[in-house]
Amino acid sequence: MDELLNILTELHPDIDFDKEENLIGDKILDSFDIVTIIAEVSDVFDVAIPAQDIVEENFNSAKALYALIKRLEEEDD
Repeated sequence: MDELLNILTELHPDIDFDKEENLIGDKILDSFDIVTIIAEVSDVFDVAIPAQDIVEENFNSAKALYALIKRLEEEDD
């Protein structure tokens, strides 16, 4: 989770990603941020986020995004 928090904090150092639960709804993350996150997650975690998983509920919080990453890692095993 620390690696993910580092990725998110680099994008928006002023946001507490441990507590924020509505990143998309509150317009904290925009489409450019999502593309950047997908690329960084791919590099750091060695997982590809498929198009069908690029939905608001998977990106609304760091916890949701981390759960997605863990699920994708398990599917790769």
